[in-house]
Amino acid sequence: MQTRGAHRSLGWLLTTLLLFAACSGQENGHGANPGSDVVNIGYSGPLSGGAAYYGRNVQSGLQMAVDELNEAGGLEIAGRKIRFNLVSLDDQYLPNETATNARRLVQQSRAAVIFVPHAGGVLAVQGMNTRDPFRFLLMAYTSEPRILESANPLTVMIPPRYDHYAGPFVRTTQDRFGKRLGILPTTTTYGRTWTEVVTREWQAQGGTVGRNFGVDYNTTTDFSSVVTQVLAEKPDVLFLGGPSQPTALVVRAAREQGFRGGFLMMDQPKFEEMVTVVSLTELEGSVGVHPQETYPASGVPLFVANFRKRVGPAPVLVSEIALNYQAVHIAARAMALAGTTSDVDAIRARIPEVVSQLPPAIAISDIRHVNELGHIVRQVYGAHVLDGKYVPLPIPLGAEPTDTAR
Repeated sequence: MQTRGAHRSLGWLLTTLLLFAACSGQENGHGANPGSDVVNIGYSGPLSGGAAYYGRNVQSGLQMAVDELNEAGGLEIAGRKIRFNLVSLDDQYLPNETATNARRLVQQSRAAVIFVPHAGGVLAVQGMNTRDPFRFLLMAYTSEPRILESANPLTVMIPPRYDHYAGPFVRTTQDRFGKRLGILPTTTTYGRTWTEVVTREWQAQGGTVGRNFGVDYNTTTDFSSVVTQVLAEKPDVLFLGGPSQPTALVVRAAREQGFRGGFLMMDQPKFEEMVTVVSLTELEGSVGVHPQETYPASGVPLFVANFRKRVGPAPVLVSEIALNYQAVHIAARAMALAGTTSDVDAIRARIPEVVSQLPPAIAISDIRHVNELGHIVRQVYGAHVLDGKYVPLPIPLGAEPTDTAR
């Protein structure tokens, strides 16, 4: 029998798919007026499997921006009227498939800009996107700091780095619940490195860390057994994270087995999606990313109003939608300033200027600058679930490897 949360999740997915069907012409430039040039924007992400909700959230943000640009008549670039088309390919969260898709998007769709929303996929294509014949601008929607280590000149990192969350999240949960941490993360590349960061920070703040009971959140459907194992170590706090719906199932299994401690969440699961599966009461004491619809940033109300006008009240608005919507506008405006839709170096060079001039409805989050490694540096907030409310938790950004404006 399906749970109430499962029905809601299914309803969300059907609503989103209907939205795509109504406004997306992915492979053929549907919607472009005769006489307009069509430029393809590529996307390789998980559109099936356990991470499909996450991948489709990213896709819906990209598509919303493409539709908005085209409805406004496109952009004038080097004397041509340009409209845009999103070409989406499913990689099932598998890095080798991401690399294959990237080649296809460059060769067959001539995409100069490609979006990838997971660390493994980004790392897989960073070895090819700066070399002919596969040069492209990689718009990376992952919070994994390692993607900046190669100083890839054609990578733009869209979301906040996750390592900035670790200190405040650890401090908040230790102060409220205690010093013993249970480890139950997803086993993806992103999950492993997040675990390393949290483990170091937890121990640095005087806590003890249990064994790693990581599982594949994308394929596991029953978490009861592994939850039993981690709870046998008597943790005060559980470290969790993967796509929102599986993470919520871990929370439910822990509460059903009597766990009364807190949850320290990675930045991938989103509270606003988890509450379609579990109650806010079950999430009491959790720390994680602040919900997008009430995110304390100046451009959020305008974006929320625009989003709701387009899609209605049903779809859950998460940061994957908002920040990827913003990133398409950034890439398109960089093409316009550079006067080219194909010279990826010129497009990349214009992105800091574009970011500094975004209008309020597109700015959404409070962006500081784009640093020399291509990270869009923003003011960041987490959230602490306290007495049934999301309490904003400011995240000090700290120093980045090259935290200077380009």
